[in-house]
Amino acid sequence: MVDPDPRLLGRKVARIAFDEPTIAARVKELGDEITNAYPDGNLLVLGLLKGSFIFLSDLVRQIVRPLQVDFLVAASYGESMVSSGNVRLLYDPETTLEGKDILLVEDIIDSGRTLSVLMDLLAVRQPKSLAICALLHKRIATHLRYDARFIGFDAPHEFLVGYGLDHAEDFRHLPYIASLE
Repeated sequence: MVDPDPRLLGRKVARIAFDEPTIAARVKELGDEITNAYPDGNLLVLGLLKGSFIFLSDLVRQIVRPLQVDFLVAASYGESMVSSGNVRLLYDPETTLEGKDILLVEDIIDSGRTLSVLMDLLAVRQPKSLAICALLHKRIATHLRYDARFIGFDAPHEFLVGYGLDHAEDFRHLPYIASLE
């Protein structure tokens, strides 16, 4: 059991899976990998809200090249700890996607349902390229039809919160990633 953190709203975490320095170091490495993978062209980093916002913010500051940022909002969890499988697009990017290198940034790949639906929607808009960058990958995605090109960490098979990940909109603000008890 981890010592109480006043940011936890009285809930307890089983353990800290990834601490702040570990996350920061890996995000820097991902930024370097992405910089090298896209030396030129029109790069659009497309964040999947809400979970990716902290990761995306840190990541784009580590990518050393011109880029644009926009967002998608999709819902599939609600207040549950398990994806419903019903993916709803709540906000569509306003930026033109045609002819651009699109990097879809996700907080965690779990079932793969949401990402597969979103990648299909983005592919019909004729981007030059389309790739996924995920902070965490559980390696249990049975519905994912696209491989993630950039992965921060293999995630434990636990319900994780912090660094953008939530449970019923709580815990996103934690600077580390922990498993809920």
